[in-house]
Amino acid sequence: MARVYISIGSNIEAEKHVRLAVAELRRHYGEVMLSSVYESEAVGFAGDNFLNMVAGVDTDESVQAVSAVLHEIEDRHGRLRDGPRFSARTLDLDLLLYDDLVVNENGLQIPRDEITKNAFVLWPLAELAPTFRHPLSGQSMAELWENYDKSSQALWPVELLFSR
Repeated sequence: MARVYISIGSNIEAEKHVRLAVAELRRHYGEVMLSSVYESEAVGFAGDNFLNMVAGVDTDESVQAVSAVLHEIEDRHGRLRDGPRFSARTLDLDLLLYDDLVVNENGLQIPRDEITKNAFVLWPLAELAPTFRHPLSGQSMAELWENYDKSSQALWPVELLFSR
């Protein structure tokens, strides 16, 4: 079994889509660990604020199969892939970590570089998996968050409840 961490983000009907993503992950993977939910300003474009969080699951699926499942979930919930990279979206599911695997091929990058670049990925990941070590730097997620320039991106926790 592999421990997998997935970022969840939305800025179009964000509460609805984040809840749908969690429900879909539970349906597919069973038990899902969840970080708190954070609100952040859009990065890279002018748009509505995003809701972001990180989910953790255990799976025996390959890294490619997990990536395909995430794309299918995004597509079922109206994710458009023909627009600019930085744009509004119903649902953005990114495979951040797959155990300590390092992959950079066929459009799949593990660990995702967003882990160390974006507060809306790193803070919830550090909350959910503080002792997990980044496969490239060797630093724990808590250490990465502690050393992150928190003034670089506005981010704050929000309450969002999930049904079982």
